[in-house]
Amino acid sequence: MYTKKVYKAKDMAVWTRYETFMFLAIVVVVVGLYYFFDLHWIKIPWTPLALIGTAVAFVIGFQNNSAYGRIWEARKIWGGIVNTSRTFGMFVQDMVTNEHANVQLSKEELHHEIKTLTYRHIAWMTALRHAMRASKSWETVVHEKTNREWRDMVHPPEWDSTVEEDMKPYISEKDMEYVMSKNNKQTALLYLQSHHIRKLKESGAIWEFSFLQLEGVLEELFTLQGKSERIKNFPYPRHFASLNHYFMWIFVLILPLAIVPQFAEIGSDISEVNPLIGNIFVWLSVPFYVAVAWVFHTMERIGRTGENPFEGSANDVPISTISRGIEIDLRQNLGENKEDIPAQFPVMYDTQM
Repeated sequence: MYTKKVYKAKDMAVWTRYETFMFLAIVVVVVGLYYFFDLHWIKIPWTPLALIGTAVAFVIGFQNNSAYGRIWEARKIWGGIVNTSRTFGMFVQDMVTNEHANVQLSKEELHHEIKTLTYRHIAWMTALRHAMRASKSWETVVHEKTNREWRDMVHPPEWDSTVEEDMKPYISEKDMEYVMSKNNKQTALLYLQSHHIRKLKESGAIWEFSFLQLEGVLEELFTLQGKSERIKNFPYPRHFASLNHYFMWIFVLILPLAIVPQFAEIGSDISEVNPLIGNIFVWLSVPFYVAVAWVFHTMERIGRTGENPFEGSANDVPISTISRGIEIDLRQNLGENKEDIPAQFPVMYDTQM
């Protein structure tokens, strides 16, 4: 899935509301100790905290850059699938002919061969997107409370059906039996495509040079599939992600022990001129701390959300929509009626699946 809308402050506030309430409780406790119990010895100097904060900021920035790199690479891969799929559909329609055929095929037989190859390609995209949506042990973002709320409203269509159900309209029972017997179903479908093209070449329905070009397209599809599987099956290194998460929380938890004393000292200075304002000035540390802690936590959480671009979160690459878009293009160019072609997946809450 991929969200197209620009997040408003309200959306981000709702998404992080539980952590925001936690930050508020933490700082209120520390300020209360200062204000009601006069425990001014509970403090740490700014220098070590600044060093920790700088290190955490660098690590969060590195994580966000890496996460965005994974998302962008995944989007480029599926953009390549779009272009290569259109090329494949064009080649199949123009290269499966009677020009060099040993036995002339009827117009209906040629159309059947073209349709079989095209539909099998749609089945390949279906198998690939299902494989990309399969849950991995390290994909835990969707299980967080606020993300579960979003998942209950919007989730990928692959979670509501099986790969066998979605491939059934596109391949024969024989092909289905062969594909379902393999662990990597998308690879099995490309093997079937190659075998089919070879048989057409042997019968003369495909010229030898055209056969080589089509095999080159299949090779490119294998390359794109492998790149997509690499991102899916190789997570962002856990020692980076986990330690960054712990460092962020260490910084956030000790931060009030530096901010609150600073505001208390400023309040003491103000008390010499205005006792009333000086007495309550320490409470101004509450919104300042919440704002700083929220920024660090939210940036770290955004990085974790973007680590796995096929996990099923709101910021995923929209592989379901991309696949359905390719299917619509291919089937329309086969001359099928619009009523017979499935509609694009709906946009829900400004989000494409």
